[in-house]
Amino acid sequence: MPKTTLPSAATSSPVIPPVLAEVVRSGFVEGHHRGSLVLLGADGDVQLALGDVTAPVFPRSTNKPMQAAAVLRAGLDLSGERLALAAASHSGETFHRDLVLKMLAEHGLTPAELQCPADLPLDPEEAETYLAAGAVRDRVTMNCSGKHAAMLAACALNGWPKESYLDPEHPLQRLVHDGIEAAAGEAVAAVGTDGCGAPLMAISLTGLARAYRHFVLAPQDSPEGRVADAMRAHPEYVAGTRRPDTWLMREVPGTLSKMGAEAVQAVALPDGRALAFKIDDGSTRVLGPVLARALRLLGTDAPILDRIGRAPLLGAGREVGEIRATI
Repeated sequence: MPKTTLPSAATSSPVIPPVLAEVVRSGFVEGHHRGSLVLLGADGDVQLALGDVTAPVFPRSTNKPMQAAAVLRAGLDLSGERLALAAASHSGETFHRDLVLKMLAEHGLTPAELQCPADLPLDPEEAETYLAAGAVRDRVTMNCSGKHAAMLAACALNGWPKESYLDPEHPLQRLVHDGIEAAAGEAVAAVGTDGCGAPLMAISLTGLARAYRHFVLAPQDSPEGRVADAMRAHPEYVAGTRRPDTWLMREVPGTLSKMGAEAVQAVALPDGRALAFKIDDGSTRVLGPVLARALRLLGTDAPILDRIGRAPLLGAGREVGEIRATI
């Protein structure tokens, strides 16, 4: 799995991303968020492209469905909540932590073997409760612990080295690499290291949207179809009880949705319409407004989009403005 060096700013002329959202406080526009976005029609053709949607980006946790499909390809028999958690950026709620521990125990593993960093719950409300109870940062609490537990279980099943399961040349990570290329319909442009320590494969936003389209259209008995079904049936395990991905998959049946760090988002509707975008400055506060607007541009107008698209700005505890999409 050779690494490819991306062009540097000194040797390329990058496209300046357009403004996808603006920050409006007390009627005054105080800031802008730029980014790139692609919409695919049900036939897979590009319906709208804003910014550079063919340049490679790190999809961050939007790669997780492809990583979960790889553990199935490795022979690990996961389903239901367990498979959803393998594709999760979970909130660190009690039911997430409990299932990670169960998954580890079921495969003769211990939390000490997880190589994701110790962390607090991703959900701010859950983090407050967690800290108030006297708990400390822990690997099981880290939002990627379900993925890491599944990766370790696949290694244990196959007799692969567990100590090096995050090495890009590990047999499991080669399966991830090949699966991403197959789903995206393009070569991985670069390999980096994600925040959880796992290998991170760079593809374009167009490739990312194609990958999600591939998952929702895949046969139900295929690894991709199984992952998509588990995520859609158990979205609270993919995200959490207070997360937009959960709301969207609950309220718009058949939708596959996953956010990633640095403000990356990918969604596919059951008929193959799909989208992917990245906010250039990495601000996740913009995800909701841009996601809601992008879905409406794809022809979806479910009531839940009003909730997802709200990003109020506060002054002295009261609402004085909003972040709103400009596309």
